[in-house]
Amino acid sequence: MIAALSLDREQTMVFEYYPETDTLYIKLIDGVSAESEEIAPGVVLDFDEHNRVIGIEIEDASKFVDLSKVELRALPVVNLVLSERAAINH
Repeated sequence: MIAALSLDREQTMVFEYYPETDTLYIKLIDGVSAESEEIAPGVVLDFDEHNRVIGIEIEDASKFVDLSKVELRALPVVNLVLSERAAINH
């Protein structure tokens, strides 16, 4: 499942869940990860070349969060997109 939030800027925050590895990735802004740091067991921050946090990876996500629901509070969301991940054919 992919959820994308547009907060009235050019950047879109994206929540993407990978069930095969039980990993949740939250992309905060577009960019290439130049460095990563595990800040707690199973929680990794990705930083770009300017040391800005561009993403958050949560391993074993279903053990930490209820993935069956998402609640948004007081966010200036302009556009909300929900989509299933496309199947990969090998």
